[in-house]
Order: sequence, then structure tokens, then C-alpha cells
Amino acid sequence: MLLNELCRYIGQTVTIFTNSGGAAGCGFTGVLLRVNSDYVTLVNRIGTPPTCPLSETVCGGNGRPSDNTPIYSVGSVCDIPVDKIAAFCHNAI
Repeated sequence: MLLNELCRYIGQTVTIFTNSGGAAGCGFTGVLLRVNSDYVTLVNRIGTPPTCPLSETVCGGNGRPSDNTPIYSVGSVCDIPVDKIAAFCHNAI
């Protein structure tokens, strides 16, 4: 059964292809986070860590990033309906 096979890969990077067109038909790649009878959840982009809470001198001022610090991201998660999965790919090892 597909769900049992997907469960074996929780915590690993997989690509899931769906029965859809456009960009969604190209597949979704991420770390498989959760599998249930309705949806699978992939973490597509890991968020950045919290800013440094130690001191202004260590962190660059009031715990806020300095001007040359990249913009922080909260990451992204993708929920895919199980009944829309066409195929999934995983590493052989």
C-alpha cells in the first residue's frame, strides 16, 4: 500500500509527483514530515534559526539582524492530498 511505503521514508528527502498540470506537475521535493490517510506533508524550505538572544555586541543590536544579514525566512511546508499522488521518488539507500 502506498501509505505504508511513504511512512518508511519519513525524515528523508523525497520528490512527490501529483496528478496536476503546470508547476505542480513537476513534483514537490522536501523532507517527508508526516503521512496520514488524507495528506502527506513535506518541508520544502527550512526556516532560519532565531536571532541571537545573548547581547547587542554579539548579535549586532537589540537581537535584530544587521544590515548585511540575509532576510530571515519562516520556511515552507507543502500538504499534498494522498489521492492526488501519481508517483514518488526516494534515494535507493
